[in-house]
Amino acid sequence: MQDRPFDLLNKVIGKKILIRLKNRVDVRGKITSFDAHMNLVIEDAEELEEGAVKLKLGTILLRGANIIFVSPAE
Repeated sequence: MQDRPFDLLNKVIGKKILIRLKNRVDVRGKITSFDAHMNLVIEDAEELEEGAVKLKLGTILLRGANIIFVSPAE
């Protein structure tokens, strides 16, 4: 049986993830929680530019409607 999207998000709580937003901004940080709309709370968030840290954001809330993908961060 395949995992559902929320099953996968549950598996990465507390781990670093990479998120691509609709405006082509990449954000990396540790996911701490999410809701049914896929709004994500991210701690130690950093905005990336070409893989390098551009800006440290701290704790942020990302609106699910703006997210294109979520991937494990390396």
